[in-house]
Amino acid sequence: MPDTSPIPIVPSSSDLAQCVRCGLCLQSCPTYVQTGLETESPRGRLYLMKALAEGEIEPTANVIGHMDQCLQCRNCEAVCPSGVPFGRIMERTRAGILEGNSSPFSWRLRSLFLRHVIAQPKALSIFAAVFRLYGRTGLRTLVERIPGIGERALLAPTMEGRPFTKSGLLARPDGEVRQRVALLTGCIMPHAFGRVHRATVRVLARNGCEVEAPPDQVCCGALHAHNGDLNTAMDLARRNIDVFLGAGVDAVIVNSAGCGAAMKEYDELLAGDSEYRDAAKRFSTLVKDISEFLVDLPFKVPSGQVQATVTYQDSCHLAHAQRITSAPREILRSIASLTLVEMDRPDGCCGSAGVYSLTQPKMSIELLDEKMRAVSDTKASVIATSNPGCMSQLESGLRRHGAPGEVVHVVELLDRAYPDR
Repeated sequence: MPDTSPIPIVPSSSDLAQCVRCGLCLQSCPTYVQTGLETESPRGRLYLMKALAEGEIEPTANVIGHMDQCLQCRNCEAVCPSGVPFGRIMERTRAGILEGNSSPFSWRLRSLFLRHVIAQPKALSIFAAVFRLYGRTGLRTLVERIPGIGERALLAPTMEGRPFTKSGLLARPDGEVRQRVALLTGCIMPHAFGRVHRATVRVLARNGCEVEAPPDQVCCGALHAHNGDLNTAMDLARRNIDVFLGAGVDAVIVNSAGCGAAMKEYDELLAGDSEYRDAAKRFSTLVKDISEFLVDLPFKVPSGQVQATVTYQDSCHLAHAQRITSAPREILRSIASLTLVEMDRPDGCCGSAGVYSLTQPKMSIELLDEKMRAVSDTKASVIATSNPGCMSQLESGLRRHGAPGEVVHVVELLDRAYPDR
């Protein structure tokens, strides 16, 4: 049986001690830039989290509010000279709050939804079907116009496309098999952006990969970990490790930046699990973002053309957690007739951040409006990115501003550029 001993509900003292309070993170933190408040900065939050861990302060509503407004974008980690693992510290702080007597009702409700809907394929399928009907009937458009709740409804994800329901062997290349890979289908992606999975499979096959989707895989657990439900995240991680390692593939391909970051850190999540510790390390080395994998392969430069001016939005968990910024751009620049125009601060958070756009709509909209101004300045007709949450948020931004354009995943543009798609 797996080791199910209680997780540490406070950050480690060694993690907390790494912050030297230099302040280099401040201007990279979206919530600090928007508010100018020290308590909405990484440095301020670390001070509060250290005080919580040492019992110097209580998890009051005010303190919890500062934790809840953090996007977990991890931009602070990317610029920190001391290597403070802010994401890990925040997850363990939220876990302690969630397990404590002062846990807000909204946190407990969120945790139940993530555990019993998002992590349960049958329940999620029903939820997605209802949501898809909500969008198709025009009810969504009416709700988005209602004062007070319309803006929050505008940020809800769309599920209008054809879902991706396939599992098992998905594709074989026409010629020699260069790699055998497994695709993480995930939870939200197959329902909201099934087209991205279909493009991913075609591109992988076009580049000599045999692609399968193990039918027993589960949600990666990223949303659960970010929201403090580490026990559920650990359980999901164990199940995925068993399934994907059992598939005996050369790589586990992920086209969702948030999922990829979480799965690459399964070894951290399960560091205290004596049974799964070594397996988690092996598994994490197999996980590859689709852009990272294709560039390393290397991918075949497409001969087709995509006539478009494109701007690229760095997904936070690809740029800041996985530190992958050049691979998506290399793919885009390989496509003939595609013009890549960089926006101002492409790695600034768009305000999606998992369920953040639904729990903190005011801040989410402020960040989205800033992002859309940057997009508008590029005059691009296509916004490319690498994460379903970002795609949904940017689509909301186009609707909110009544702007023309299209939001796509990077791999979709590569797929369009292959003439035999």
